[in-house]
Amino acid sequence: MKCKSSNRLNVSRRDFLKLSAATAATIQFVPRYVLGGAGTVPPSEKMNIGCVGVGGMQGGSDVGGVSGENIYALCDVDSTFLDKQATQHPKAKLYRDFREMLDKEQKNLHGITITIPDHMHATVALWAMERGLGVHCQKPLTQTIWEARQMAKAAKKYKVPTQMGNQGYSSEATRLCCEMIWRGDIGEIKEIHSMSGGGFARGITEWPAAEPVPETLNWDIWQGRTAEHPYSKKIAPVQWRGFQAYGTQMIGDWGVHICGPANWGLQLGAPESVECVYVEGVNPVTYPHYAVKIHFPERPNKFIPAGKMPAVDIHWYEGSAVKQFKPPEGLTPADCKDFNEIFVGAKGFIGTNGRGESVRRTPEAAMKDFVKPEKVIERSPGHFKDWIRSCKGGQPACSNFGIAGPYVEWLLLGTIAWRFPNEKLLWDSANLRFTNNEKANEFVKPNFRKGWELKEVTA
Repeated sequence: MKCKSSNRLNVSRRDFLKLSAATAATIQFVPRYVLGGAGTVPPSEKMNIGCVGVGGMQGGSDVGGVSGENIYALCDVDSTFLDKQATQHPKAKLYRDFREMLDKEQKNLHGITITIPDHMHATVALWAMERGLGVHCQKPLTQTIWEARQMAKAAKKYKVPTQMGNQGYSSEATRLCCEMIWRGDIGEIKEIHSMSGGGFARGITEWPAAEPVPETLNWDIWQGRTAEHPYSKKIAPVQWRGFQAYGTQMIGDWGVHICGPANWGLQLGAPESVECVYVEGVNPVTYPHYAVKIHFPERPNKFIPAGKMPAVDIHWYEGSAVKQFKPPEGLTPADCKDFNEIFVGAKGFIGTNGRGESVRRTPEAAMKDFVKPEKVIERSPGHFKDWIRSCKGGQPACSNFGIAGPYVEWLLLGTIAWRFPNEKLLWDSANLRFTNNEKANEFVKPNFRKGWELKEVTA
């Protein structure tokens, strides 16, 4: 997709540097934001934010999350949601097409939020980053592994402040869990079990019958890069996440939250393989219920005395496959019932729940005489505030795309592996491909509808 880039920021940067050279003797310190860095704004001023997706499952909440700044523009393909938010932000400019908003307002915006179906995250985010804008993009960041890699590369290339919307990463409990692991509370960890039941569009096994497109909805833009299909209220505005064409089902909806403590605490990096160990309800339209095992090799961890961590398996269960989980040796079902992620260590167990927002040793008796470890990780001001702070010249946000991209890459292996049950797929992360299954490689990168193509991000 071709983009109209602006040189405005680069020109102003050159002009500033010329001025700085002439007056260097009088300047002792120049904050980064004064240099006009992409997406930045002085801490004393409010950001101008454009919100893409302001209704549906999370859009309204995300607008609220950044409403302490200046909501400069609102964009939604459905005028029902757009009009509702406009009453809350009457001064905001209104758009139905994100491309129009970004082309017209790139000089006025500092950043955008993206709260739309998974399949369009990368398209909108790349348009924004190419224009020098900071991006807060809802989880699971992207629908495909290739897109996640492009997001991380683009954030680095354009030097823009970014954050994925997995708010549990900002919680006290996630940080505490990491510090418990690094202190060695349960010894070496070689196994983790994570799970989420439920799901979207369960029971739909063929494309829903066509229904009239609501007059308020631009269905063509909603579909974006995907193949065209008839509209149905069984798809939009809520159930899309269960469809293979648009979403990622539970691993993208909740897995990206639940596995946060594991990703951070175990410094997971790139895995070596993924294997689907259980699947039921396979059909050509929606995601089935499945369980996968993702294997990570030994890897460095600067936060522990040994400097490295042993190989580990992440077990993920979603939908009805949650029943396949069996308590690890040493735990009873009662010991596990309060958790959606359990760390199995050589000396004990840790459980987390919610979005990584609670943590404790299990069984409960293991918490006797528990003392919190020394704080190693800085505590968060709040997930949106973390991103806003980075946009105003602060440190990178905790789930910036340099972290979120690689994290989402390994999670999304699960959305591919269920198609090849009981087959260990060997993963070459450096080259984004499976080395032993060419058919599986067809799902690494999305297919693009004509006119919606994305190009590889180059240095």
